Amino acid sequence: MGRITFILAKLDNYRSTGFPIPGELDPLNRRLVSEPKPDIVVQGKNKKLGLTGRPSSEVGLLATSKLYVMNEQMLAFIPQTIDSHMFYLSLDMDYKVYALKNELDYVSNNWRMIGRPTIIIPVLEESLDSSQNLPTALVATIKKLQSGYIAGTRVHMGKLRDFLTTSCVTKLSFLPDDSTQEMQLNKIMKGLAGHTSRPKLLSFGNKMKRRHISRKNLSVHGSVRRSRSIQVDPENIQEREDHLLHHLKGGLHPMPQECDRAPSPVGSPILTRHKFGFTHEESVDQQELIEQLNHTEVLHEQADIIHYLVMKNGPNWKTEVGGKDCTLKELLVELYEKAGHWKQWWLVRHTAGMLKKRVEELALSATDLLVRQKQLSVGLPSVNEKVITAPLPPDELAAIIFEVYGEDLSTASLTQELLIYLAMFIRTEPKLFKEMLRLRVGLIIQVMASELARTLKCSGDEASDHLLNLSPFEMKTLLHHILSGKEFVIKAVHSEHEDESCLRVKSKKSQEEANQFARLSKSPQKKMLDLALSQPETEEEDIAMETDRQGQWLRRRRLDGALNRVPEGFYPRVWKVLSMMTPGEFKFALRVETVLNTIPQPEYRQLMVEALIVLTMVSENEWSVKMDEIHVDKLVHEANALFIKDQDIPKESVKQCEGQQGSVLHFYDSAPSGRFGTMSYLCRALANILHIPADHEGNVECNLS
Repeated sequence: MGRITFILAKLDNYRSTGFPIPGELDPLNRRLVSEPKPDIVVQGKNKKLGLTGRPSSEVGLLATSKLYVMNEQMLAFIPQTIDSHMFYLSLDMDYKVYALKNELDYVSNNWRMIGRPTIIIPVLEESLDSSQNLPTALVATIKKLQSGYIAGTRVHMGKLRDFLTTSCVTKLSFLPDDSTQEMQLNKIMKGLAGHTSRPKLLSFGNKMKRRHISRKNLSVHGSVRRSRSIQVDPENIQEREDHLLHHLKGGLHPMPQECDRAPSPVGSPILTRHKFGFTHEESVDQQELIEQLNHTEVLHEQADIIHYLVMKNGPNWKTEVGGKDCTLKELLVELYEKAGHWKQWWLVRHTAGMLKKRVEELALSATDLLVRQKQLSVGLPSVNEKVITAPLPPDELAAIIFEVYGEDLSTASLTQELLIYLAMFIRTEPKLFKEMLRLRVGLIIQVMASELARTLKCSGDEASDHLLNLSPFEMKTLLHHILSGKEFVIKAVHSEHEDESCLRVKSKKSQEEANQFARLSKSPQKKMLDLALSQPETEEEDIAMETDRQGQWLRRRRLDGALNRVPEGFYPRVWKVLSMMTPGEFKFALRVETVLNTIPQPEYRQLMVEALIVLTMVSENEWSVKMDEIHVDKLVHEANALFIKDQDIPKESVKQCEGQQGSVLHFYDSAPSGRFGTMSYLCRALANILHIPADHEGNVECNLS
């Protein structure tokens, strides 16, 4: 310190250098500034070292919460997350309000600068509903802001000029004061002051009225939908669940009118990749398509035509629409804005994918998950899945997402969206991710579609359509229910647009959840006794109670399997059986999970996890048995056979209600614990395979945890 002070004293005469003088230094790094010094900015950009510096598009919330002075002009910026031109999340007012509360909480907890943060919220014409009124969510938020408190944060709402004296102001004095900088600033200010909307190219009329596409171009019809790759089991889910419910109510005996069908799990997601390519024999008149695009007002038809033309000719292909020369990319941008106006989220996501839009916080969200030891995978399971184990630059991460989904641009946009929500949840509710090592976004999307098919009692294709048409806020809500395992209901409410309804995801009432949990905790005999004593007042209540109970554990296993969730202490217990590597080592857990991820069916994966838990009891109880090699799937099949024998299920019912890997659906839908639980049958199956000694009643002494 003394040597540094001496050197600075020698430089004291050179005031032009801008160095602090010795009197301005102290051990606590405080500055007693005698005269203004220039702002010190570390940009990290150096051509010789190959450093590109901060990406120009990545601007954080703390940076936009300050006011800036540049060339004697005051500049203010809106948060980047509000810019709908970058990504579509801010087009949903409910999500924008939710994000605003999170942003205020973040700024409140992380602001360390002199002056108060200033957050600018623009209310534009696009924020109004079809009746030119402010949305209810925005009105409620404005009232909370006026009250002075929102989400536990103290705020003050007013006009920007009222905050100039108390806001944090930064002078951009490090920028060169030259004519080029002045010209750029004037250009920006002129563009903001004289902003005019560009001329419309597409018809902006009734979006629901359908026209007939000529038979010559019928192959173009539905091209957007054919590009999707999300599919649930095409068999009718509700029909098979009704069969299961009938068996449970009828003592597991077959219905006379049932017909044989191929074995399939109830609603297990199956991916079928659709190829968009057209054969050479198909005759599509592109000029006729342009003419139809000039006259049609239907969003579906405009989307199909533009999608076909872009896939055939590329986004930079020039054409003439409405008497104006334009490129297909300009048509895509207008279609994106039109879909956002009408809240057609399926088309918003698809056009965002075609325009290769990237959410601003994509890399940051992925990093938030990775630093908490959660690996990521994007893409379609067993088709083209890519594992991400280290932070990546934003553009590289977005390129991977678009590459793995190929022509399915809608799901590519949805994947970016879900990564944002997952990062939100892991920051605020880390308990949702307990005992989860790898988040497989593609499989989560499949299970979300499967849950919609189960709840709405619709086909797989319809469930895929409903999923992609959920608003961002409802998508976030659905994902939260999937992660937490809570039961939810889907309600159709009237949309702000005529002749339409939108879906709302709501939690079931807490009392209903408590009743369901209590019913699931009882043994089958106790259930039947309580059901007989309770005697619901109406037949509808009886049916509703049975429907709520049926399928609960099958759903739970499917969700846990899709989320790669395992019981607490699962990996250390498996290590005791295998004695590989080091107990508790993260790499060992990843190797076990990699093997489990080769099982495509989530519910069967969870049964394998339960079987492994049973195997760990061998080492914990120190039984003197020979266990050189055990096939875990054989253990599950043996337990299923014992279940069928105990329940006395006829062969006809076994064939009709057969699920994945030959196990009956009733076994998948049994609770883990209890006399008739899956763990009990797995223990008995293990005793039979290993010839573990048992008493005269077939009971085995072991410690269950």
